[in-house]
Amino acid sequence: MSDLLPGVTAATVDARIRIHHLESGPSDGEPVVLVHGNLSTGRFFEHLMSPAPDRFRFLAPDMRGFGRTEAAPIDATRGLGDWADDLVSYLQELGIERPHLVGWSTAGAAIALVARQVPVASLTFLDPVGPYGYGGTFADGTPCWDDFAGTGAGVANPRFVELLRTGDRGTDEPVSPRNVMNGTYWAPEFRLPPEREDLLLDEILLSTIGDDGYPGDATTSQHWPGAAPGTRGLLNALSPKYCSWAWLPELDPKPPVLWTHGDKDLVVADGSFLELGTLGQAGIVPGWPGAEVFPPQPMVAQIRTVLARYEQAGGRVRTEIFAGSGHGPHVDAAERWLAVATEFWGSAAGS
Repeated sequence: MSDLLPGVTAATVDARIRIHHLESGPSDGEPVVLVHGNLSTGRFFEHLMSPAPDRFRFLAPDMRGFGRTEAAPIDATRGLGDWADDLVSYLQELGIERPHLVGWSTAGAAIALVARQVPVASLTFLDPVGPYGYGGTFADGTPCWDDFAGTGAGVANPRFVELLRTGDRGTDEPVSPRNVMNGTYWAPEFRLPPEREDLLLDEILLSTIGDDGYPGDATTSQHWPGAAPGTRGLLNALSPKYCSWAWLPELDPKPPVLWTHGDKDLVVADGSFLELGTLGQAGIVPGWPGAEVFPPQPMVAQIRTVLARYEQAGGRVRTEIFAGSGHGPHVDAAERWLAVATEFWGSAAGS
């Protein structure tokens, strides 16, 4: 990887699996582990790592199923447990204790699971997946169907999956990987410099496509829309059948928490158009049984509720809403996001 930004290096760590990562900052700095989400890699944090603040050591691993990390299957029945165990092994191999953990989107659930296993200095939830998984629940987390139909790999857009599989880099189709990245990863009007856009698109196209990676396997269902989650792959791991961090208020000890959210986030939202309740209500997916049966999932409200309970249980929570930002405020509002985060990590270090 000769095209890395100044001060950023790449290496492979022989942990539970072989993990490729980026690193910057002093080797004795406070460790900050930046964990990417679905269909991305550690390079989606690289711009924050160059130059690194003198106080912090930044680490950005590629997670199982993505980037240059060893291809290994995802056991969806563990939720994000494979990712969490990989991270714990990675930290142990590097001799890192009490890191600041940042989890973007999917990785929000993973870093919560890590904090169940090892001491951490802080948790930064960066537009995380909801605490009851993605799609198919009422506000209190109760599933819409007993088999969790309408969530998981079976509801992935098959054309998008095929374009990922073939490495499409164009813009002709609405669901091309490039168009999906630009339309959902950050605010719709935000654009990266062309060379950076191309680089990050290449990173997305490194994803493992199939039953063991993205999207995963699926089963049929008698319930709308006719598909339910399988047991393998990432989108099933995100299904509320398996994914949860609603237990966070029970965590002991309770590290300080920062929640950053872009108010134009189209992925994690109260009524996301990537979620079946919203798509059904809009008539995009036919046969919707109605809001009494399968409402749009109120993801942001669910996050607020669980974090409020965390505070009530004695935890410290800071919330920062990024006006005009999308699902990745660390990209479309990078300077402000990094300023907020570094100030938080500094204040959390002695907690």
